[in-house]
Amino acid sequence: MTLGICSDHAGYEYKRQLIGWLESKGYQVKDFGTHSTESMDYPDVAHPLAEAVEKGEVEKGIAMCGTGNGMAMTLNKHQGIRAGLAWDVEIGKLVRQHNDANVLVMPARFISFDMVCRITEAWLDTDFEGGRHQKRIDKIPVK
Repeated sequence: MTLGICSDHAGYEYKRQLIGWLESKGYQVKDFGTHSTESMDYPDVAHPLAEAVEKGEVEKGIAMCGTGNGMAMTLNKHQGIRAGLAWDVEIGKLVRQHNDANVLVMPARFISFDMVCRITEAWLDTDFEGGRHQKRIDKIPVK
């Protein structure tokens, strides 16, 4: 599976570490930036990640910023994106199981790197439940 990943300056260190962790588990990772802790604007990396997910260039995405909110807001402007913000393992599972999130967003300033890995693993290992949830997912895009 190929995953896209991005972060702003607040999430850079975790993103860098997470890429290595994902690659050690056999995932291919495409890094959309940022590439340092220098202050930058999260939409500059969120939009390219979202476009890659929408086009099928990567299967899923992972994004991090300070609170996760800026990334989630930006990513969710794209019609084909369902970005779910998770700060613990159970929420990471539920955004996949109930919301079919194709991008996982995490708040780098509020969780440990260990938690980042645990949430990511739970999200990747959880399948979308479908059923009653599919009907809700179908109502998300603005037509």
